[in-house]
Amino acid sequence: MSDSLFPSARAALTACEADEKIRLTRTTAAAWRAGQLDAADPSPALSVDPGLPLQVSAVRPRALPQRGFDTPAGRASLFHALVHIEFSAINLAWDAVWRFRGLPAAYYDDWIRIAEEEALHFELLRDHLRTLGADYGDLPVHQGLWEMAEKTGHDPLVRMALIPRCLEARGLDVNPGMQQRLQAVGDSVGVGLLEIILRDEIGHVAVGDRWFRHLCAARGLPVVETYRDLLAEYLRGPVRGPLHRPARLAAGFSAEELDALEQG
Repeated sequence: MSDSLFPSARAALTACEADEKIRLTRTTAAAWRAGQLDAADPSPALSVDPGLPLQVSAVRPRALPQRGFDTPAGRASLFHALVHIEFSAINLAWDAVWRFRGLPAAYYDDWIRIAEEEALHFELLRDHLRTLGADYGDLPVHQGLWEMAEKTGHDPLVRMALIPRCLEARGLDVNPGMQQRLQAVGDSVGVGLLEIILRDEIGHVAVGDRWFRHLCAARGLPVVETYRDLLAEYLRGPVRGPLHRPARLAAGFSAEELDALEQG
């Protein structure tokens, strides 16, 4: 008889230390693939706080220092921010598992796989950060991603629209510009890491797109209009361009949607 997936998902979500979170992510994913866990529990999930290392200080976004790419300290600041985004992304993936019950097994397959991939991204970026003379927790961070998770925790349709299909899609848009700036200062290792992340994040946004469309269809809702209305409700302003159209198209956006986003 299989054990429930959800206590293991909660343990990975709430683990504070990075190494423990990654270990739990990988052991839970392996147990799920081996058929040792099931997602049959229909009981509603209680909201839990995501784990964050004690040494990591969270501040408001405006309190973060602004640094350029042309010094090791500036690049360390950039990669520290990226490391925190990936740590948050592990939490977001496990929260998508823990919080939303009664969905098809393929949904849990997708988000467990994404948790593993985000854990790998975290490790790769943290290793590079260490070569720049810093480590995770040396600089302050902001919790904007998790704040949106809290706002969208009541409905998987809203979550899929606002996190993978909006905030993570913005990561697709800004990635090429960061690659160009890193290439200009000779950080070819950093460029290679961002190429890996761009490739994988197209797939993550595509997962959000697929389940957003699935949930819209199940509820008889129009995809484009529903997405537009959710952006208007939850965002403070329009999505800012330029958009990475090839990446967004590969992730499931239609050309018509992208035209509308670019027009504001």
